[in-house]
Amino acid sequence: MATKSLRTEPQKRLQSLDALRGFDMFWITGGGILSIALSKITGIEWMETQMHHAHWEGFHFEDLIFPLFMFIAGVAIPFSIKTKLEKNISSKRLALKAFKRMLILIVLGILYNGTFQNGFADGRIASVLGQIGIAYFFASLIVIYTDTLRSRIIWLVGILTGFGIIQLLIPVPGVGAGVLTPEGCINGYIDQMLLPGRLHGGTFDPEGILCSLSATGITLMGTIAGNILRKKQTTDWQKIGYMAAIGAGLIILALVFSTFYPIIKKCWTSTFNMLAGGISFLLMALFYLIIDHWKFQAWAFYFRVIGMNSIFIYMFTRIIDMQYVTEFFFGWLAKPMGKGGDFFILIAGLALLWSLLYYMYKKKIFLRV
Repeated sequence: MATKSLRTEPQKRLQSLDALRGFDMFWITGGGILSIALSKITGIEWMETQMHHAHWEGFHFEDLIFPLFMFIAGVAIPFSIKTKLEKNISSKRLALKAFKRMLILIVLGILYNGTFQNGFADGRIASVLGQIGIAYFFASLIVIYTDTLRSRIIWLVGILTGFGIIQLLIPVPGVGAGVLTPEGCINGYIDQMLLPGRLHGGTFDPEGILCSLSATGITLMGTIAGNILRKKQTTDWQKIGYMAAIGAGLIILALVFSTFYPIIKKCWTSTFNMLAGGISFLLMALFYLIIDHWKFQAWAFYFRVIGMNSIFIYMFTRIIDMQYVTEFFFGWLAKPMGKGGDFFILIAGLALLWSLLYYMYKKKIFLRV
């Protein structure tokens, strides 16, 4: 996909995929802050807890948002790349396109980090967008240069096993092997040696070198879901059943292996990959069942509008201070509300963002990377 190109929406799309992508982006662009505000109003503390990352080991809802987006990116790969391969577009050309996409996302990630503003001396090179680009590139290569689903499953097992071996069995100088702490994890050791710029975690970067490569696993899981959804010979119920079974199986495996190999997002352990991937499979199955099979689609329109311009809105909310913009227009309504005014500003801000995205949707403006 070309960067910043304007494209019209295809005639037929997997609406559940757009809706799930929008559902995921909703939490990044204001839904999480809204949940925290509701938690404070209602006194339901677990709502706020779930909207913060687990400190190290463990898993909260917030820890699902990023890997779910990577899974969704993987689901789209068979629909785009396999379709082009079937039209005899060369593998080399598709691989080059995926490489360019990776480079663009890395640059956008550096921009998102404020590196151009603060100076490269203290700038952070690793980023969420960079990790998406790297994982997407390697997952795309696997899809481009393997002919069967079985081959991709072998690659997936190899990635999960390989990173498990690296994190558990390769010793870190002065620390030893399998010490999965912020100071002892091999991820941090490699980041300190090879990753330029500031490390977001201090001794490691949660989007560092090993994390980005390990995340190829969940993106590859997405390609398996995409392959299931794309297969015309299977019924809707078979597709839903396959995805649900795989999702449940991955969750069970993650929980079993977590007894000796912890679930840690910040160093992207293989158990984290499996747990997040398993939940993503279940969500994809649920959204496909409701939206594409049962055709209950009206409720999902709100999310589809967000999902159609996900990268744009991610960058937009970073560059534009939406709280200032919202208060600029609606502060006169919020001030008389007292403490309720802050909650009103949150709702109004979400409404403004969605209105912008809806305008772009109606005008068929879809900014792709």
